[in-house]
Amino acid sequence: MKRHFFGTDGIRGRVGEEPVTPETVLKLGWAAGRVLLAEGDDRGSVLIGKDTRISGYLLESALEAGLAAAGADIRLIGPMPTPGIAYLTRTARAQAGIVISASHNPYEDNGIKFFSSSGTKLPDDVECAIEAMMRRPMRTVPSAELGKVRRFADAAGRYIEFCKSTFPCRLGLGGLKVVVDCAHGAAYQIAPHVFEELGAHVVAIGNAPDGFNINRECGSTCPETLRTAVLSEKADLGIALDGDGDRVIMVDHTGRIIDGDRILYMIAAHRQRMGIPVPGVAGTLMSNVGLEQALRRLGIPFGRAAVGDRYVMALLSERGWDLGGEASGHVICLDKATTGDGVIAALQVLAAMRESESSLAELGEGMHVYPQTIVNVTLNRGVSAREVVHAPAVLALLKDVERFLGHEGRVVLRPSGTEPVVRVMVEAAEAHTVIELTQQLASAVAKAAAEADVA
Repeated sequence: MKRHFFGTDGIRGRVGEEPVTPETVLKLGWAAGRVLLAEGDDRGSVLIGKDTRISGYLLESALEAGLAAAGADIRLIGPMPTPGIAYLTRTARAQAGIVISASHNPYEDNGIKFFSSSGTKLPDDVECAIEAMMRRPMRTVPSAELGKVRRFADAAGRYIEFCKSTFPCRLGLGGLKVVVDCAHGAAYQIAPHVFEELGAHVVAIGNAPDGFNINRECGSTCPETLRTAVLSEKADLGIALDGDGDRVIMVDHTGRIIDGDRILYMIAAHRQRMGIPVPGVAGTLMSNVGLEQALRRLGIPFGRAAVGDRYVMALLSERGWDLGGEASGHVICLDKATTGDGVIAALQVLAAMRESESSLAELGEGMHVYPQTIVNVTLNRGVSAREVVHAPAVLALLKDVERFLGHEGRVVLRPSGTEPVVRVMVEAAEAHTVIELTQQLASAVAKAAAEADVA
């Protein structure tokens, strides 16, 4: 069945507009409760966590009412990174976990993501079953069967200890000065404690959420803020998370920004040096060709999935690999966690630094990053991104650019799965070529979008 509400990463949109409205989220909670209870062997509880957006209170209440109406018990976690909710869902033996977050998006947006009892994303057939249930009339169970609600009191402490457990117990972070940018998001009460308790001197920024400043000029989507802090503090490195804590971007002591591709390389190369098998690494269509080449020199296979951690996870499962991710900072270490986790990925890099007695800058020396530019072309409401990408003028220019680059570069035109934009990416050996070609393609896409809007 074609999904109407669920996208590549749950349900997401502008608060107050479908599907992120109180009415739809209430119905979603009820439908999810009905489906999940039917699938489970008992009445097990459903965990609900969120990031720090002002709308989290509204959507939490709507979900809570819907789940209770379906007869599901609820445990409220409050602000918690998305991977933390995945972990707690699994270890607390919950029926499912729900995250209220729009990840790296601005505060005006919000969304709903689900985790199965094993701490992984819900299978497609379960999402389809929830959507099918949403089309049926909502009926509340008898009063004696209504769901009950209670707080998950020790959630933060449990997740902090879990994160620390992924760092080798023989090592510590003593002597390291680390700037941690929490993006005013879900990790603001988690990440600084993890690195501090392992011995680092932590300078926390982006750790004062007010409901509106999540991801605003901070976090993994704005690493320049972290870069400035690392240089001014004369820190050894910096770690920037996104609003829900599943992405990480790092900065070395020289101010160089370390994206997800380079983080993947650092982890894979270190594991190989330590004699830990690395059967392969999964990236996406947007992964830098420099990552692929660096891994090839190490004899490590590399595979590309569609953009989105859901598809990276599918490729890892298909090939039996443990390590994968995206340049945006989604880094998945399946031997450590069931989903992408910004804090845990950063800890793997820090462990590599300690075990190899290297700086962050030195760890990444084996990978040459090709110049790459990504431009987001925003579409007006109602304009089909697919039609824009397949407009004759856009396809003709794309063909010319690909012919010009040959084997010395790549082009990707991709409708976003989470925002009304078309992403234009060009990668080539020369920076000026990348900039020029990206501008040409973005202009063609923008013109096609304007023509589609008029039509």
